[in-house]
Amino acid sequence: MSQHDRDEKALFNIAPPTIDSSRRRLLGGVAAGAAVALLGAPAIVQAQAAPKIRIGFWPVAAGLPFFAAIEKGYFKEAGLDVEPLKFAGAQQVMEAMLSGRSDGSSNGTGSANLAIGAIAQPGLFKIFCTNPSNAKYVLDEYIVAKDSPVKTMADLKGRKVASGPGIQNMTLCKTMLERAGAIGATVMELPIGQHVASIVAGQVDACYTLEPTGTVGRMNGSTRILEAGVVAKYILGDPLAPWHGGSASLTTEFIKKYPDATKKYMAAYFRGVELVRSKPAEARQYMKGYTAIEGPLTSEVPLASYMPYNEFKPGDIAYFQKFFDLFTDKGIFEKKVVVTDLLYQG
Repeated sequence: MSQHDRDEKALFNIAPPTIDSSRRRLLGGVAAGAAVALLGAPAIVQAQAAPKIRIGFWPVAAGLPFFAAIEKGYFKEAGLDVEPLKFAGAQQVMEAMLSGRSDGSSNGTGSANLAIGAIAQPGLFKIFCTNPSNAKYVLDEYIVAKDSPVKTMADLKGRKVASGPGIQNMTLCKTMLERAGAIGATVMELPIGQHVASIVAGQVDACYTLEPTGTVGRMNGSTRILEAGVVAKYILGDPLAPWHGGSASLTTEFIKKYPDATKKYMAAYFRGVELVRSKPAEARQYMKGYTAIEGPLTSEVPLASYMPYNEFKPGDIAYFQKFFDLFTDKGIFEKKVVVTDLLYQG
């Protein structure tokens, strides 16, 4: 394992800061015994109050339900104050949750990145919605230059390949190249926003990337998609298998402290999911401002699927677990992570 990977595993094992509940000023004239009885009330009131909900997101297309719920006013209609926090990668989203700077993640945040946070701090969060993707609902792909001689994944043997940032992307990229027969490929970590430019400049021969990168390169005529839905095919063994690579979550501390706000937040979030499902053309516009997607690209970029916690079936759990088990087998997870331990149960 590289030093970079070891550094990412040594994760900010910092307990989230506690927030002291303010005490109400007792009304004059209240008997001493009644005052003592009231001392516990403010904590209860504080626990049920609607707080500012800080949600970390990575600017990829998979976060669309969250973006739509903000822009359509679903959270405001539920009486919630939601603050979106933009991060450069899924790793940073998870680190913010560990340090108490964020109360959850939007869809598109790497599930394996989140799982590493759960290893560092057991019980840190609960996943309430995933964004499964595959060859039909495309998120993950390898891209090459438009005129590249590379025709198959195996043709990347001995070539330079860039991967999206973070331990989830790097581990997947290396494993998929190995399983596709691209032995000896050199893999480097590179921000997704630089993938198309790095291919055009000849710095790398291919990139393992996430949408909208492939669509951007295709539309400007500089790159083409070598293969899409690659994780489902090379990691899960079926191109149409659901790869639960990204997840929306809330910290367990938030869920316990604000149960009413939690229910309202999830209900509003699921309105965003339903909008994407039933009116994708309308929902697409809300990627603008949160991602690099705008203009004609908005109608071209493929959309992931979405799966709320109450729609999971045994097969979905099995594929999710198979994905996590890869990271255990590769030594990225220090211990086995059980998917059902991380899923919100309602």
